[in-house]
Amino acid sequence: MASLKVGNVGEYLRDQRRSAQLSLRQLAEAAGVSNPYLSQIERGLRKPSAEILQQLAKALRISAETLYVQAGILDARDRDELEVPAAILTDPSINERQKQVLIQIYESFRKENAAAGESRAAEDLAQDVAEAEAGGREASAAVREETGK
Repeated sequence: MASLKVGNVGEYLRDQRRSAQLSLRQLAEAAGVSNPYLSQIERGLRKPSAEILQQLAKALRISAETLYVQAGILDARDRDELEVPAAILTDPSINERQKQVLIQIYESFRKENAAAGESRAAEDLAQDVAEAEAGGREASAAVREETGK
């Protein structure tokens, strides 16, 4: 069979499986896919569907979105938003409850900073408008002074 070399998703899955200390057979069973099919995905011979990636992510306890980026299903621009939660989810030294709390805290910080950024942008815009209006008044006064009106 000719290799399709589908992105890095297969290589990434293999690394995640090894980090989780799972055999190919164990992961295939946990994800509900066949052992040969998973092997083909890891070797880049098959392109898994979003549903299969979701099953694999669940079995590996990692973010499905991270796998979607690796597979080219999600845009890599969104990768920064996904890397921290993915790292948290793969950390074997903390339990599931701690992982979820950390992700919630991270997301709340991101939302808070985004709102603060929007507020700063609105303030900057208001200041720019005020400066433009003041500049317009000065220009208008200068024209009146020049023309004597």
